[in-house]
Amino acid sequence: MSAPGPVEGLLPRRSFTSTVPEVARAGVPAAAREALLAAANRLLAGDWLVLGWPRPDIADPDWFLDPVTGRRAPQWDYAFDIDHRDEPTTGNVKAVWELSRHHHLTVLAAAWWLTGEERYAAASAAQLRSWWTANPFLSGVHWTSGIELGIRLLSWVWVRRLLDGWSGAPALFEENEAALRQIRWHQEYLAAFRSSGSSANNHLVAEACGRLAAACAFPWYAESTRWRTEAAGQLEESLSANTFPSGVNRELATDYHRFVTELGLLALAEAERAGHPLGRSTQRLVAASVDAAAALLDPTGRPARQGDGDEGRGLVLDSPQADPWRTLLATGAAVFGSRPWWPPVHAGVTSVVVGALARRHDLPGRPDEAPRGFTDAGIQLMGGSSPDGRPALWCRCDGGPQGFLSIAAHSHADALSVEVRHGGVDVLADPGTYCYHGEPEWRSYFRSTRAHNTVEVDGADQSVEGGPFLWSTHTDAVVELAGGTPDGPGGGRQVWVAHHTGYARLDSALRHTRRVTLDPPTGELVVDDTLTGSRPHTARLHWHLGPEVRATLRQNEAHLSWPSSDGEQEAWLHLPAQLRWTARRGETGPVAGWYSPRFGVRVPTTTLVGTGSWSGTLTLRTQLLLATSEPVASSGETAVAAPTADLASGGYVPPGSGETQ
Repeated sequence: MSAPGPVEGLLPRRSFTSTVPEVARAGVPAAAREALLAAANRLLAGDWLVLGWPRPDIADPDWFLDPVTGRRAPQWDYAFDIDHRDEPTTGNVKAVWELSRHHHLTVLAAAWWLTGEERYAAASAAQLRSWWTANPFLSGVHWTSGIELGIRLLSWVWVRRLLDGWSGAPALFEENEAALRQIRWHQEYLAAFRSSGSSANNHLVAEACGRLAAACAFPWYAESTRWRTEAAGQLEESLSANTFPSGVNRELATDYHRFVTELGLLALAEAERAGHPLGRSTQRLVAASVDAAAALLDPTGRPARQGDGDEGRGLVLDSPQADPWRTLLATGAAVFGSRPWWPPVHAGVTSVVVGALARRHDLPGRPDEAPRGFTDAGIQLMGGSSPDGRPALWCRCDGGPQGFLSIAAHSHADALSVEVRHGGVDVLADPGTYCYHGEPEWRSYFRSTRAHNTVEVDGADQSVEGGPFLWSTHTDAVVELAGGTPDGPGGGRQVWVAHHTGYARLDSALRHTRRVTLDPPTGELVVDDTLTGSRPHTARLHWHLGPEVRATLRQNEAHLSWPSSDGEQEAWLHLPAQLRWTARRGETGPVAGWYSPRFGVRVPTTTLVGTGSWSGTLTLRTQLLLATSEPVASSGETAVAAPTADLASGGYVPPGSGETQ
C-alpha cells in the first residue's frame, strides 16, 4: 500500500479550545471517581468485557477479532465488498465493531483527567495510533457502517478534550497527520454516505452527532464550517423525525430511546461549547425525551423492556458498571434540571463534564407529574402502591404503531402485549433481544409474537418478517380507552383497552381486542382478550414468566413465587379454561421459554402456553392475583393446591393434554 499524500484542506493554524472548565473536576463525586479509576485499572490489567465477552487482549487489541466466534473480520478488503451480516465472513460483527467505538479509550482519558497519571494517557494514545494505522480509508470492516464512524468521532473528541493538559495531546491529535487524516476521512464518509430512507433511524442521529462534535471540536479543515452547519441541520432534522412530540423515540425500542436521548444531550453540549447552540425546538424535544426516560422507569428504577436493545452508548466516561439510565438522567438533570417526580439521581463523571459544557436550560411546560400515558407512542404505564406501603404491581401496555419507517427495524411483533413487574421483578416478562446477526432462528424468536405476552393466531406472527431488521407488514394497534382513578387510594383501579387487526391478512374479519384492568391496592391484574373472525382459527395465548419466578401448573391454574424484599412473594395466575395449558422452558425444537437479560445472553425461563380453536367470537380472561397475608381465591375459584411440578427445573405438561409445540 502506497503512503498517503498530504492531508487535504488542512488549515495551517490548529489548536484545541473545546476544553472542560477546570472547576468541573472538583465536582465529580468521590464514589464516581473511584469507580471510574477502578475500571481503568482493570482495563490496564487486561480485565475487560465487550458486550459481555472477555477481551484479555484489551491492552493491545486485535481490532478485527470477534471474541464470540474466534473469527477475524476482513481488514484489507474494500469496505463495500464486505457483507457485514455474513457471520462466516466477519464473525459476530457487533462484537467486532463495539471495541472500535473506543469507549474504553474515553474511560482511560477520563482517568487521566481525574488523576494526571501518565499511564492512562499513554495507553489511550498507543491504542489510537494502533487503530489509525490498521484502518486506512475504506479498508476493512470498520468502514462498513456509518453509525460506527459517528460514535467513534464522539469518542475521539472526548479523548482529546479530557487529555487536554497532557504534554502528548497536541502530538497525538492536531500535530499528527494520521489523526488529522482519519478525522477528515470520517467526516467525508459521513457527508457522502449518510443513512437515508427507511434506514434513517438512530443510525442517522449518531452519524449527525459525530459529525457535529468533530466539526465543532476539530475546526481544522477548510470545510469545517460547512460540515458543522450541515451536521447541525441533519441532527435537528433527524432528532425531530425520530421522536414523537411526547418525547418517546419512534422506534418503540426502549433501549434506543435511551441511546438517542443520550446523543441529543451530547449534541446540545457540543454545539453550546462551540458557540453555535441548537434551536429552541430541539432543546425542548431533548428535554421531553429525558422526561419520558424518567417516566419509563418502574418504581425500582428499571426501564421498561420494549423492542430491540443492544446496550449502545454515545459516550462512556463513568465505570461501565454504572447504570446507563441513571447516567442519562443525571446528565439530563445537569442540562435541564430534574423534575420532582423523577427518581433520585446522583452526579457522575459524565453528568459533571457534559453539564460543564452546556449551560443550564430552564424550559417551561415540562410535566409536573409523571406521565402515565404516551398517546402518540401507544404506551400506557399502570401502577400505584399497596395500602401497607409494600410494592405493588407495575404494568406497561403496548398499543401503538409497529415501529419507525417502512422497515420498523428495531420493533417486535408485540401488539397488545403487557409487561408486569412487582418490586422490580419481572412477573410477566418482555423477552428482550439476545442477538442481531448470525443466529437467524434466535433473532426471529425474540422478536416474534409468540415470544411476547399476547395472542398468536394460526401459528403466525402479527406482522410478516422480511429479514432480521425488516417487517414486510406492520401491525399498528389502536387504543380505545386509557384511564381510571390513578390518584385514588393506592393508585386506584386503572383500565386500558386497545385492539389490532394485524391478522386481517388471514381473515378480513379477524380482530384482537384486549382489556387490561389493574387494581394496585388489591394486587389484582385482569386481562380480557376478545378474538373475532369469520371462520375457524387457532389461538395461542402466551404468558412469559420472568427468570426469577418459580411456577407450578395444574390444568388452568398456576401458582407463582419469587424473591422479594420481604422474603418470598406469591401470586396466583388463573388462566382461561377454554385453552389447553402447557409449560415450556429452555426448549430449542422449536425455540420456546427463553429470556435475554442483556444483549448476547439468553437464559431459560418458564412460558405458559394456552392453545385452542374458535369460530366467531372467543373471550379469554386471565387473572393475576398477588397473595396477601393469606392465600386468596376469587370469582369462586380455589387457590392452587400443593405443587404438581416445579417449573424452575423443568417443563410440566398436564397429563393427557397431548399438547406439543
